[in-house]
Amino acid sequence: MLNACSEHKPKAVTKKPTPIDTLIINGTAYDGINLEAQTIDVAICGSDICGIYRQGQHNVQAKNIIDARGKIVSPGFIDPHTHTLEELYSNDKNHNLNYLTQGVTSVVNGNDGEGPVDVAKTALELEANGIGTNVALLVGHGSIREQVMGRAQRYASAEELKEMSQLLTQAMEAGALGLSSGLYYVPGSFANTEEVITLAKIASKYNGIYDTHLRDESTFNIGFLAALDEAIHIADTADIHLHLAHIKALGVDVWGQSSQAIEKINQAQAKGVSISADQYPWLASGTKLRSAVMPKWVMADSKQAFHQRLNDVSLADKLRAEIQENVRRRGGPTSLLITAFKDSELVGLNLAEVAKMRQQDAVTTAIELVQEGEVRVASFNMSPTDVEAFMIQPWVVTSSDGTNGHPRKFASFPQKYQQYAIKKGLLTLGEFINKSSGQTANLLGLKNRGQLTEGYKADIIIFDADNFSPNADFSNWNKYSSGIEQVWLNGQNVIKDGKYQQKLAGKFVH
Repeated sequence: MLNACSEHKPKAVTKKPTPIDTLIINGTAYDGINLEAQTIDVAICGSDICGIYRQGQHNVQAKNIIDARGKIVSPGFIDPHTHTLEELYSNDKNHNLNYLTQGVTSVVNGNDGEGPVDVAKTALELEANGIGTNVALLVGHGSIREQVMGRAQRYASAEELKEMSQLLTQAMEAGALGLSSGLYYVPGSFANTEEVITLAKIASKYNGIYDTHLRDESTFNIGFLAALDEAIHIADTADIHLHLAHIKALGVDVWGQSSQAIEKINQAQAKGVSISADQYPWLASGTKLRSAVMPKWVMADSKQAFHQRLNDVSLADKLRAEIQENVRRRGGPTSLLITAFKDSELVGLNLAEVAKMRQQDAVTTAIELVQEGEVRVASFNMSPTDVEAFMIQPWVVTSSDGTNGHPRKFASFPQKYQQYAIKKGLLTLGEFINKSSGQTANLLGLKNRGQLTEGYKADIIIFDADNFSPNADFSNWNKYSSGIEQVWLNGQNVIKDGKYQQKLAGKFVH
């Protein structure tokens, strides 16, 4: 008989290391959920995050090890409001590098009621072309309306609304995130509230959101607070999440109304209405000159009809008075800076300076310019107090609304970080990251993006907290930002050691 002490003891079995593609170690990690830094290492396998470990506590064999000591590791940022389809469709700017260098790995298009109606076709074409960031799509109310009834200045008939509903249903089934509206813009401005509610109910059936550029952010028609009431009513009636695009109090008439707007939103949330908003961190908005100062009735129907009305002597007094008032609302002709125009000599001048150059008044100049070509302007029309009041709300996330001629297209995320997190201390680093990643993914309904979580897609950035900064401004609007050192997009290392790797790893996401 064997003595108990001589019983055979099995040898300890050493578990084989798990093979992975990349292991990010030693970084100061923010996971897009918690506000405090996490001491974790992150593993990437293929396109996914395949492991989250306490730092140093793992048994993996990585093909690549990235030491992020002294750097910030974060989910890739998500921009809920961009205008990037033109670039993503191109063959030379489809890398979307102006967003990647801000740390943005996913962009949303179709905002403001614009964008393609055929979501399935758009998604297929973008992926076939190759895209440098992920892209999600909203379907625009204005685009659907224009496809069905042109730019007619009237309410939709029952038959037209039925046709719009069918188009929206197809878009939602193809993966649209929801319905967007631009009720300030033609042709959305010609729709009544009931039309939008009908469509929002369809988006709601598919768990979509209602993203809106309010009918008025100033005193152009019904007023900022009344427009906010309309949006809340639409969401409440349609039982849909309301997302307020680029929230702002635009123009001198409504400066200070941020406090009333915030109170309205908080009260609606307390009653069960689901509401969020996005915001870009600049005091100037950006739009087309015609959208900024031309009355909506002038722009109805075709471009030809628009120009005929501009030159109709019988309309001149009414037209000039309304343009004059719209220019005043935006702070006067010196507040309208031309940022993009076919005549490059005028870019960088404000409307007052162009009028002086042409030896005429600002209204005449505006009427001329909109007929000479597409003019984009930066409109300096926001109060710092209102911008900051909105920014600190827990339901406000980061966006760019990026358009040519405005630095927001190249620098919104580092601008917010430097100006409002570091300089003004309005946000902590964790709050800035959450408002740029996990919180945005949640409101958009993106289930596997925006977090450093096992099983999520490996959209990950590493940046230098001291050097993450904007380089673009209103004089040089298209300069890439600094400080983003590494970017993984669906597991592919598309920016390595600060250099773009010529990889188009983006996907259509929904």
